[in-house]
Order: sequence, then C-alpha cells, then structure tokens
Amino acid sequence: MFHQFIDTTQKLYQNKEPFAIVFVVNREVPSSGKPGDKAVITKDGTITGWIGGGCTKGIVLKEALDAIKDGKPRLVKISPDGKVESKPGVMCYPMVCHSGGAVELYIEPVLPKPQLLIMGKSNVAMALARLGKGMDYPVVVAAKSVDSEGFEGVNRIIEGNLQASDVTANTCIVVCTQGENDEDALEQALQSKAEYVAFVASRRKAAAIFHTLRQRGITNEQLKRVKSPAGLDIHAKLPEEVAISILAEIVQFIREEKVEILTTKTDASSDLFINPVCNVPVQKSSAKHIINFKEKDYYFCCDGCKVAFEREPEKYEITD
Repeated sequence: MFHQFIDTTQKLYQNKEPFAIVFVVNREVPSSGKPGDKAVITKDGTITGWIGGGCTKGIVLKEALDAIKDGKPRLVKISPDGKVESKPGVMCYPMVCHSGGAVELYIEPVLPKPQLLIMGKSNVAMALARLGKGMDYPVVVAAKSVDSEGFEGVNRIIEGNLQASDVTANTCIVVCTQGENDEDALEQALQSKAEYVAFVASRRKAAAIFHTLRQRGITNEQLKRVKSPAGLDIHAKLPEEVAISILAEIVQFIREEKVEILTTKTDASSDLFINPVCNVPVQKSSAKHIINFKEKDYYFCCDGCKVAFEREPEKYEITD
C-alpha cells in the first residue's frame, strides 16, 4: 500500500496534476482509520489509499476537493461532539455512524506551479525568464533564433509555432515580442487554451495590434482575455521591474482563479450528495444505500441513516 501511495503522488507531481494528501493523525476506536493511514485524492475524486469508510470517506472527499480548490490545508475532526463550530483551518463534523468513534485527519493540497510561457526574446522576456526560474516556475520560451545565453536554464525553447501540447491547463502566456511579429505571437496565444494571456505593450500599441487581429478574425471576446499593459501598475521602468510586475499579476491571478487555472473543468463535487439525515457528503457513484422517494434519489452513508429516512421520509425530503 505504501509503495502505491508513493508511486501515485510521484506520478501526479511529475504530470503537474493537483491533488491532496490525507493523513490520519488520531482516532478513537472503533473508527477504522488508524494513525499513519494515508491516501491521495485527485481532483476527479479518485481515492488511492485508506483513511476510513462510511462517514469519514464522504467528509474527507469533500474537504480534500475544497482544499484543492482553495489551496489551503486543514485539520478535519469527526467526533460525537462534532457540532462544535469550526474555526479557520479546523473543520468539525459529527460522527453519525452507528459504530461510533472519532478520527482526526490532516489534509494537505499539492498544487502544481504554473508553466510560464514567454513569447519573444526581448530584454523583458529575458528578465522574466530569470525571475520565473527564481520562483521555481517551469519556463518555456517561444521565439526564433534565441540566444541561449540570454535564456540560460529555461526548461525548453520553441523555435516554431506553438502546438496544442505546448500549453497546459495551468500555462500563463506572456507575449514580450516588442515589435517582432507581435500580431502572430498574440494570435497564437489567443488560440491556445491558456487562461492567462498578457501582452507587453503600451495601450496605444495594443489598440493597433488588436485592430489588426480583428481583421484576421479574432473576436472581441477573445481580445478581452488579454491583459495589457501586462503586469500590475507599480510604475515599472527597467526590464526587471516590468518582469516583477508581471509575475505579481500572475500570482494574483492564480490566487483569484485557482479553480480555473490549476484544475480542469471536471467537477468531482457533482458526484457528492449531502445525506439529509446527518448532513454528511456521500459519493453517489459508490454509495451502498440508495432510496428513490418522489422520483428523487437519496444516497446514504450507512444503514442507520437509511433506516431513519425510511421511517420518516417526509422529514428529510429535499425540495428544490
């Protein structure tokens, strides 16, 4: 089991996929999860490892997906007195399984750093590459006849046009061509799936380039994606200062748009159903107890909740 845990985390990390690691840190019998038990949970809700079943599994799945979305670790406490109000970093849930017990788990999200794709070989491009590497970002440069000394240490240099495989779900593109095939570079950037596209240019120049791109068939909706002038307004003058402002804007964008830039559109939360008896999340795809009441499916985490619902279904009826 341990080697599977290591192999899974290593593969996800290498593929730059977001995931969460869950550790059982404490328990009271008869809770099935034991201290040291661990699991990896991916953004699509796949669980590799063991942290307990029943109520615990549903709660941990929900909190792990939330951690992947907001990037914040958390301690999850599931106990008979779990109705205690949660506080920042600590989420409290009641233990509703008839078997009883209590368990505490720590959830740590592991989010890939964005790939920085720099189009152009200008002084700003070189400064951005240096500072991007300093932030431990994977840095890719797309330009013809690049001086390798000016971009020493970058992960990759692309001499031709961008390919679909060059842009991942968490790629940030900065067009730093500054007079050298500006229209071509920006058009390629806008035809990619990158969520962040910035163009290093003055407002007047950007307006002229946008006019040309409209004539090429680029829509106003596509052009709205472009952040230009690139970077936060810190009155930057030097290439390094401009690069700092752009990286600051990327950090701000990532923090605000984490769901979009670091994960795919897959929403595993759609597979979760809030058990109306105990208010614990249940994974619909693996639920053992399902009742159809008034043409609506209800999913339950344990026999006790199922029996309670069958006894008084109107009490727990969900009305849209």
